[in-house]
Amino acid sequence: MNLTNSLKFLEQLAENNSKEWMDLNRDWYQECRQEFIAFVESLLKEMQTFEPGVAGLEAKKCIFRINRDIRFSNDKRPYKVNFGVAISEGGKHSENPSYYLHLQPHQNFIGGGIYMPPGETLKKIRQEVDYNPEELKKIVDQSDFKSVFGAIKGEKLKTAPKGYPKDHPNIEFLKLKSFTVITDLSDQVVGSEQLIDTAIKHFKLMKPFNDYLAVAVS
Repeated sequence: MNLTNSLKFLEQLAENNSKEWMDLNRDWYQECRQEFIAFVESLLKEMQTFEPGVAGLEAKKCIFRINRDIRFSNDKRPYKVNFGVAISEGGKHSENPSYYLHLQPHQNFIGGGIYMPPGETLKKIRQEVDYNPEELKKIVDQSDFKSVFGAIKGEKLKTAPKGYPKDHPNIEFLKLKSFTVITDLSDQVVGSEQLIDTAIKHFKLMKPFNDYLAVAVS
């Protein structure tokens, strides 16, 4: 299963981001949406073999809406120009660690972890880092992990968070405000039969990282 059709649709949507264009191309959008739902259903089925927390999840509960909330935004474009899915125990709005796939022409990526958690959740993650840094270092320093994801991504505080000294041995982890990992996907991969295997391979590699975060926030 490949998503070439979705990439073509999203490329056109980016150039014609209006309700008038969408109304004229509603059938095309629905065709792409159904293809994406079917892809996510296949992804969920494969993931159950190594991530029991996704058992019973419905694809539609993981996929983000294409409509943008423009009420408080200066950007009045009505539609997102990507398809996104966040797979997490509890669904896309859960505060649990998630597995994320972002489809956008020339800007596709796979990610995971916890993005901008609320204060209490972030406090728990920092506490886990303080108590159990070696496990996290073991995960992120693993060669395959580093070659695919590089380092943990996320906005950082400029100084130590409250309650931790500036010279804490793991201060760079503690300054993070998000704990996420990301790797890019080419349009060629998204438009090929390799996509689901590539996603599963990356998600398996990311699982120990998500498991570490899950322990922290539980």
